Amino acid sequence: MTKRIRYELEYAAVKFVLALVNLIPYRLALLLGDLIGVLGFSLFRIRRKVTLENLRNSFGSQYTASQYVKIGSRAYRNFAKSMIEYGLFPSLKRKGLSKFVTMEGREVFRKMKECGQGAVMVTGHFGSWELMGAFIAQDGWPIDYLVGEQHNLKVNNLMNECRRMFGIGLIELGVAARGVVKAVRGGRMVAMLSDQDAGSDGVMVQFFGRPASTPKGPAAFSIKTGVPLACGFIVREGLKQRIIIERPFSIESSGQKDEDIRRLTQAYTSLLEEYIRRYPDHWFWPHRRWKSAG
Repeated sequence: MTKRIRYELEYAAVKFVLALVNLIPYRLALLLGDLIGVLGFSLFRIRRKVTLENLRNSFGSQYTASQYVKIGSRAYRNFAKSMIEYGLFPSLKRKGLSKFVTMEGREVFRKMKECGQGAVMVTGHFGSWELMGAFIAQDGWPIDYLVGEQHNLKVNNLMNECRRMFGIGLIELGVAARGVVKAVRGGRMVAMLSDQDAGSDGVMVQFFGRPASTPKGPAAFSIKTGVPLACGFIVREGLKQRIIIERPFSIESSGQKDEDIRRLTQAYTSLLEEYIRRYPDHWFWPHRRWKSAG
């Protein structure tokens, strides 16, 4: 099968699923996500071995073997439901996100707005992160995503259409430096995912007691522009979800740019770890997070 044909089939499949989930009730759509997650973990076993290894290496003897399997299964189900919710953006836009989502920490946003500047928002592949960004945009914060381009351009454009319907702006990685600086100086919030292996370009910080290469971007942009860096997380609670916005980090300058980037990166990575420890089934465990550390 040629790459072009594969991409066309992928696009057709995504379009079909999007059309289907936007026709059925929200509860039923989430049940479909549950089914997809169970199939991925238990039947097709997609990266199941990596997931369980990551869980064991992170939590040690805190859980039994059977508990790790249950956490892994729930993590796949949560991830699948989050992707379903992403596809439900047209339906959720019509119904209004406030029916499904609440937010704690609006005072954090208010204080940052009072300073008359933008902000860097960091999160991870934790919970329904796309839904969190949509809610923040709907709530009145002009927000841009720092995004990479998918290999399948038709699927990539479809994903971006879903984001734009909530007024989310897009900054491509290729023009990241210029785009982020312009956005935050214009009073916008730039949201970044910063929890995957960054290879030789990253900064090494501790994550679950092990060194992990982490993107420098969020900390570097915050330090360069002088805008605050805050973290946000979204927690699933049945059919409802709760967004939690944490206070911006504050570190004293050491006079060494690289060291300040490392310390700020460590600060938000440690906070992400705290949330994952509380909600281990909310994070994307199949990723080889620690591969660059050997």
